Amino acid sequence: MRLVLVNKPFHVLPQFTDTAGRATLRDYVPLRGVYPAGRLDYDSEGLLILTDHGPWQARIAEPRSGFEKSYLVQVEGLASAEALQQLRAGVSLADGPARAVRAEAAEEPAELWTRTPPIRYRQAIPTSWIRVVLVEGRNRQVRRMTAAVGLPTLRLIRWSIGPWSVSALSPGEWRTVPVEDAARLLGGRAPVSAQTVKPTARKRRSSSRARVTARS
Repeated sequence: MRLVLVNKPFHVLPQFTDTAGRATLRDYVPLRGVYPAGRLDYDSEGLLILTDHGPWQARIAEPRSGFEKSYLVQVEGLASAEALQQLRAGVSLADGPARAVRAEAAEEPAELWTRTPPIRYRQAIPTSWIRVVLVEGRNRQVRRMTAAVGLPTLRLIRWSIGPWSVSALSPGEWRTVPVEDAARLLGGRAPVSAQTVKPTARKRRSSSRARVTARS
């Protein structure tokens, strides 16, 4: 039973294989038999949880479990109180209504890493940061919600899931959660022989594969 926290970099697929030559988790995480508990888009960054235990995977990904997912979002334009209230009250999306548990103005964290490549700025339009908290994770939900209130997303970082945060991990770094802690929060009994794996990082392997670019 393993629970692994990964800071997924921008333009990395949240899976271990790809037939199009794009960067994947395999370039950063030298583990086998673990799978994402939920997804994080190719053009989004931040916390991705991997596990080899099906019940944990299902509980983290299931909206009814109540695990809050916190996103730090850089948007085009200045986030007004009215726009934030709209996100909290709920907006209409093509696949049904969506509502943020919390939506508030935020400051850029001092420890935030630089994205490569950086976002595209437009000189005449300012940007701002907001924090959006959800308990579900529909396809590109945060981006669609901010667009619905007139605040297109420029950069999207999943900062935390439940009690776990990405704040101590640089892009591409990962660490395992002590199995006793994971079992206490997610259910199940930790194996007697389970050992904690120390935080570690893996540099991405050099590769001559062509990278497929995507717009921000």
